[in-house]
Amino acid sequence: MSSKSLFALSLMVLFALAACGKKEEPATPEPAPAAAPAPEPAGVTANSITLGKAVGDDKKISTPAEIFGKRDTIYAAVDTTGTGKATLKAKWTYSKGGESTVVNEESRTIDATGPATTEFHITKPDGWPAGDYKVEFLLDDKPIGSKEFKVA
Repeated sequence: MSSKSLFALSLMVLFALAACGKKEEPATPEPAPAAAPAPEPAGVTANSITLGKAVGDDKKISTPAEIFGKRDTIYAAVDTTGTGKATLKAKWTYSKGGESTVVNEESRTIDATGPATTEFHITKPDGWPAGDYKVEFLLDDKPIGSKEFKVA
C-alpha cells in the first residue's frame, strides 16, 4: 500500500471513529420561569375618621370639632384607599348613665377606584340632648374605628 493510500485510509478511520463517538445533543433551552401571578387587589381599606361641623365639596371635614351645639349637624368623614366595592356602615349612639341608645345607623356602598372620602352626618332640628356620643364605623362588617364626641 502506498503512503497516500495509507494516509487516506487513516483519515477515513479517524472520521469513522469520530462519527461513532457520542453525539452531542443540541442544548435544550431551560423553561422560562413562570410569570408571577398578578397580585390580588388589596380591596378597600380605611385610613382615618374625622368629625366636624362642616364638609367641603371634596366631602372632607372643613371645620373639625369634638364638641357640638344642640342644633349642629354632626359630620363624620371616612378616608379610604384601594379599589373595589365595599360597604361602609356608621352607627351613632348617645350614652347617659351607662346606657347607650342608637341615634342612627346608615350604610353606604362605595365603588372605590383609589383614595376617596365618604361622608356621613346626623341632624336633629329640635336639638340634641346634651351628653356623650359615639360614632362607630364598619367596613364590610369589620370594625375600622370610632370617634367619641360631646353635645354641650
